[in-house]
Amino acid sequence: MKRIPVRILFLLALIPPATLLAADAAPVATWHAQTLGQALGQMVLFAAVGIAAAIIGYKVFDKCTPGDMNKEILENKNVAAAIVAGAVILGVCIIIAAAMIG
Repeated sequence: MKRIPVRILFLLALIPPATLLAADAAPVATWHAQTLGQALGQMVLFAAVGIAAAIIGYKVFDKCTPGDMNKEILENKNVAAAIVAGAVILGVCIIIAAAMIG
């Protein structure tokens, strides 16, 4: 029995099935605003929810780590802790933004 080269198997694995290419996307509910007031209201709502979720995400991270992150940053002037805290907040915000976009 003849063996198929690994390169060919790898290339075949990269090709998506034809059913994925031919499938129609299901309609998705959207939040399109009809007026400027609705658009501004949605903007404020999403901003408030996003900021609240970012704060909650940071607090959860702070509870999961040993020590007090705020004390390390503000009192001890720990730059490394501030960089980690900023990275955590940025990561949480990226996840929240992706969830809000859909």
